[in-house]
Amino acid sequence: MEQLTDLKAILHSKRANIYYLEKCRVMQKDGRVLYLMEAKDDNQYWNIPIANTTVILLGTGTSITQAAMRMLASAGVLVGFCGGGGTPLLTANEVEWLTPQSEYRPTEYVQGWLSFWFDENKRFNAAKMFQQSWLDFIQTIWQKDKDIAGFGFNSPLAQKQLSEAKAQINEAKDIQNLFTIEAHLTRRLYKFAAEIAQEDGFKRTRDQGISLSNDFLNHGNYLAYGLGATTLWVLGIPHGFAVMHGKTRRGALIFDVADLVKDAIVLPMAFMSAKEGLSEQDFRDECINKFTDHKALDFMFDCVKKVALEMDE
Repeated sequence: MEQLTDLKAILHSKRANIYYLEKCRVMQKDGRVLYLMEAKDDNQYWNIPIANTTVILLGTGTSITQAAMRMLASAGVLVGFCGGGGTPLLTANEVEWLTPQSEYRPTEYVQGWLSFWFDENKRFNAAKMFQQSWLDFIQTIWQKDKDIAGFGFNSPLAQKQLSEAKAQINEAKDIQNLFTIEAHLTRRLYKFAAEIAQEDGFKRTRDQGISLSNDFLNHGNYLAYGLGATTLWVLGIPHGFAVMHGKTRRGALIFDVADLVKDAIVLPMAFMSAKEGLSEQDFRDECINKFTDHKALDFMFDCVKKVALEMDE
């Protein structure tokens, strides 16, 4: 079997692939990780390039062998079980992540994170840093991405709303202020996106099948959660030490980190793809390409490392 030392070393922040699989069997065969699709006349195998993969989401109708999990763990690939289409089962509230075990991850980031986390004022300041980074990334991507800007997202109205929110965050006095600012801006961004996509009567819901844009938002968000989980695992920071969502959700730091890129990429791509009538597979491909093009994983790593080290000072 191929060993960890045989794998080409690729930093997680530079890896290209997120896989969502359903109705298949993941297995190890001849030193490779494959997924098998059973057909009436023939079985089809596809290779998964594990050294260049960050996350595998296993949806409905999937199974995975122990040998495959061993190889995925050796390559540092996170595996998540979720509901159909990349969104959670109705009885669940988050993806269940299987993280590789490694005693050789860095310790400076978790030590820095925990050194400030128990101080309420420092934790609040960390949340403000996250919120400012969230808005900076939206402004940057909506301005420079030709597809997103060309669809109408780089409008004076959107930039005005983002700039106003940044000023409000600077003046925020407590975490509840941040939640209020975030909620108000998110509602305005959804409304703005629905208007330029000419989607009348849009209402955000996590239920499947209500609208194509909602389904795409759910799916894209769970891809972002995979990147967030990867970032925290590589840096060795436990998921429970959130700076924004910690009071409401277990493992909430994943949601904090995923929020850094969700609205910049997933939100516009969901409405654009729904407007164009893309399939779920095509939307997923477009979304992953945007994550790669705009170095979303690099951005997540940079933000988390900055907060961990600067808030410790």
